[in-house]
Amino acid sequence: MAEAVVRKIIHIDMDAFFASVEQRDFPELRGKPVVVGSSSQRGVIAAASYEARKYGVRSAMASQVALKKCPHLIFQPHRFEVYKSVSSQVMNILYDYSDLVEPLSIDEAFVDVTRNKKKLNSATLIAQEIRQRIWDQTQLTASAGISVNKFLAKIASDQDKPNGLFVIKPDGVLPFIENLAVKDFYGVGKKTAERMNQLGIYFGRDLQEWSLNGLVKHFGKAGHFFYSICRGIDNREVVPNRIRKSIGIENTFLKDKSTGAELKHELDILIDGLWKRMEKAKRNGRTLTLKVKFNDFRQSTHSKTVLYNIDKKEMLAQLASTLLSDAVIDKPLRLMGLSVSNLDTGEESPKPYQLTIKFD
Repeated sequence: MAEAVVRKIIHIDMDAFFASVEQRDFPELRGKPVVVGSSSQRGVIAAASYEARKYGVRSAMASQVALKKCPHLIFQPHRFEVYKSVSSQVMNILYDYSDLVEPLSIDEAFVDVTRNKKKLNSATLIAQEIRQRIWDQTQLTASAGISVNKFLAKIASDQDKPNGLFVIKPDGVLPFIENLAVKDFYGVGKKTAERMNQLGIYFGRDLQEWSLNGLVKHFGKAGHFFYSICRGIDNREVVPNRIRKSIGIENTFLKDKSTGAELKHELDILIDGLWKRMEKAKRNGRTLTLKVKFNDFRQSTHSKTVLYNIDKKEMLAQLASTLLSDAVIDKPLRLMGLSVSNLDTGEESPKPYQLTIKFD
């Protein structure tokens, strides 16, 4: 019987990526609490430097809350084109070692180096080389996690940040998980962790005591995932060229919007922006979704699916207007978003003969 191959998965995570790029390009910002985002009343932090994190400032935090934690916080406007360019440099480095590269976002990715292009047996050596090359080419640091599957590699990369490398070896998997807090499990969100805590589940060892049926009863289908990962089992492959599922755009307003004219104006802006993104991606879809968030932070979505691709801006606008008309807007809005899903393959979709689509 052939011996089972132990997978070697690396998770590369750029350290405070957006903020680090700003500090790299503007030396006067180095060593200071820097965030990328707007300081406006409705602003949200996109990224925070490690100096800012010492004050409790985090990404996705409201800017006004961040300023209370750190009054001398320095705000930098985002430069997404620069970040994308640096990200491409990093991804190109990863592809030098394996074709099995799965980006999770602009600043992190899994790399399966079980059988790698360099024919190196040591995943640790590969990770060290990758991190050094990233530094040499971008003057930015990256942290790396190495283990036998994606779940463990992702967690490992958070253990020694910033600019660190952490390995969870096969014989150390169970001891590591047993002492890991469930709030730190990759795939366990804040609310799920709270529910687990209410059930007396605080660490991996607590989760291991639960049966599969018990976890499914309390957490549904996710129970299967939790049952496996607390035992170090994650058979998901590193999937290159992940298929895009949707294209979207949203806008948080500086002031709440409530009148019909205001909402129509904001919708027109979203339609223009979404159509440009669809054209750039060369993708169309059949489902359009309108997302609204009220000033009391309630949120609702409204969708419409059509038989054929939304491949004309006029069609997009008509559908979007219908969705807005059907939505129950009973309070002022603080946010509106528009997205298209059920995407095609990027090829021209077949057109119907002697048929027209009417939108009520």
